[in-house]
Amino acid sequence: MIWNPSEGINIGFFTIRFYSLMFVIAFGLGWYIMKHIFVREKEPLEKLDTLFIWTVIATLLGARLGHVFFYDWEYYRNNLLEILLPFRFSPKFEFTGFQGLASHGAAVAIIIFMYYYSKRVIKRPLLWVLDRVVIPVASGAVFVRVGNFFNSEIVGKITDSPLGVRFVRDYFSPKEVVNATKISDLNDAYHALVNDPKYASLLEKVPAKHPAQLYEAIAYVFVFLILFFLYWKTKTAEKQGLLFGYFLILLWSVRFVVEYVKESQGGIEETFGLLSTGQWLSIPFILVGIYYLFVAEKPVE
Repeated sequence: MIWNPSEGINIGFFTIRFYSLMFVIAFGLGWYIMKHIFVREKEPLEKLDTLFIWTVIATLLGARLGHVFFYDWEYYRNNLLEILLPFRFSPKFEFTGFQGLASHGAAVAIIIFMYYYSKRVIKRPLLWVLDRVVIPVASGAVFVRVGNFFNSEIVGKITDSPLGVRFVRDYFSPKEVVNATKISDLNDAYHALVNDPKYASLLEKVPAKHPAQLYEAIAYVFVFLILFFLYWKTKTAEKQGLLFGYFLILLWSVRFVVEYVKESQGGIEETFGLLSTGQWLSIPFILVGIYYLFVAEKPVE
């Protein structure tokens, strides 16, 4: 399969990028799920708006800082302004958007933000909040990985499996494809590379790789369904921390396993070795999840 999607949906004066659209869907679905949870728990919906805003901020800020510190600190330590600004200042000034978001950073930030939310807004125990917010978080993880697939990023290792995908935009950078085709419009240049027979020799260079993003997305669907079922059809949520524990074990175990077929993204693995950065960062979450399986109990009335 040759994968060469456009950057997004062009509506004339604006392009809706697929990655951004996936985030909008993730947050929108998350709000919808939490609305039904709040109704079931008889919590006022005005508190949901605060939760939604805090979760969006925590996710984006945490994911950004997670990428900076876990994966690319050597670069950002010398370019501090680029951490929170969507520009590159060297070797020339250009708009880049926020290139680099790490789910581990988002997870840490969400937990921190939920602590303040539980204390100052909803007046419920932190674990009560976390047991419920992990359900929409799991659903959101599905769409984030689909967005990565559209962006041809976080790709897998080279494979001869029939599941392999040839990520054209991962192999050829925008500069390379424009220089090769002499077509200034980026989407037209990639389209020509894939469809014009005179570029067949270039296209043949693109190797098939594991669609690791889709592996994760599909697995996260099952994580979401399990958590959803446990909350709505069982009494699991009566033990504070139990759903949160299941979430940590399931989601980060998926991440740990899929890392085996992902290309290296650098980061702390260069220091510690043996495992990838994603695997090293997943282990603490899994251990915390196991801890909550043993200590979760019903709150004292």
